[in-house]
Amino acid sequence: MEIERAREDAVVAGVAGAATVGVALLSSFTGVVSVATLPTLAPLAVYALYLFSRKGGPYGAFDTARNWAVAAAVAGVLVVLASAAL
Repeated sequence: MEIERAREDAVVAGVAGAATVGVALLSSFTGVVSVATLPTLAPLAVYALYLFSRKGGPYGAFDTARNWAVAAAVAGVLVVLASAAL
């Protein structure tokens, strides 16, 4: 594995992990929102999609690690907003 590819994987995994932990902490300790276990894992599902979609090329202009990291963060925010609205 190339070091650049490993760095990209670590960035996406870190953002997905941080978003998942953030949603879980908001749900457990603050009482601001109440999120079930399965929706809490939504950012990790984005990371899984990233891993399994990166098996070969060619990749499009939007298929970058940065965009996948943003998608994982957005998934976490959407879970919190949806849970707060319900």
